[in-house]
Amino acid sequence: MDIRIYVGNLNKATTQDEIKTLFSTAGTVSAVDLVMDKGSGISKGFAFVSMPDQAEADKAISMFNAHSLGGNDLKVNIAKPRVEHA
Repeated sequence: MDIRIYVGNLNKATTQDEIKTLFSTAGTVSAVDLVMDKGSGISKGFAFVSMPDQAEADKAISMFNAHSLGGNDLKVNIAKPRVEHA
């Protein structure tokens, strides 16, 4: 099962490809989900990166938490499970 990593404080101009390229330097990236505003189509400033290996995910978190990308310092950690709202 893939490890989902939360990547926050992204510059609105950052693309999925840029995120995948960056995180690929730490290991295998199986998916990148850049969260977009449905109305405007502009990035909401966060994404989720999925990596199949725990050690590589841990390495990515330590490498990229507080890493500067597009002028912003990233916030990177293990994604919390989604909570369904009633």
